[in-house]
Amino acid sequence: MLIQTALKEWSVAVEALANGETSLLLRKGGIKESQGKFSAQSETVVLFPTFEHQKVELLKSEYREGVAPVEPGWHPETITLKAWANITHIFLTKAADKVASLADFHIWQPQLAQERLKWKASQPLYVLMLRVYRLPAPVTIPWQADYGGCRSWISLETPLSLSDSADLTAMSDEAYGQQVSAIAQILSE
Repeated sequence: MLIQTALKEWSVAVEALANGETSLLLRKGGIKESQGKFSAQSETVVLFPTFEHQKVELLKSEYREGVAPVEPGWHPETITLKAWANITHIFLTKAADKVASLADFHIWQPQLAQERLKWKASQPLYVLMLRVYRLPAPVTIPWQADYGGCRSWISLETPLSLSDSADLTAMSDEAYGQQVSAIAQILSE
């Protein structure tokens, strides 16, 4: 299977997803999103690490070490892709108490989750559940100008092969199922 659609996320979050430390992302949409709202452009995505906007103080302490501040607009000359994911569930919420209850399932400080909820307050916060798979070996690609900008989705210049990675799950089926069930329960209460 080949895939060309990539979901951009902080490098530290992509690393946590690839290591099976989380399976959840919170989204409102980037400035360049269609009508400024988040929408899933594909169920199967390459996880594309970004470096701009990462802030150490917005991460739980165990994830701070993996972040080096960069100048606005900075990007590496190459990007290393380590994982891909199936977006299995998308939950929506506008409830601050429910977002607070998700704290054990993500890498961010509680205030970042609340800030994302409050930004564009009329829109819900999207809670994405990702079934993550590691690539058999990291793939390094050159940076392209089309990869820049504040948006969630990009199209890779060259499709990425997912062969030989379907068994390389970042998290066991049981653990993933338990997380999905717990998060669904929180968000349905």
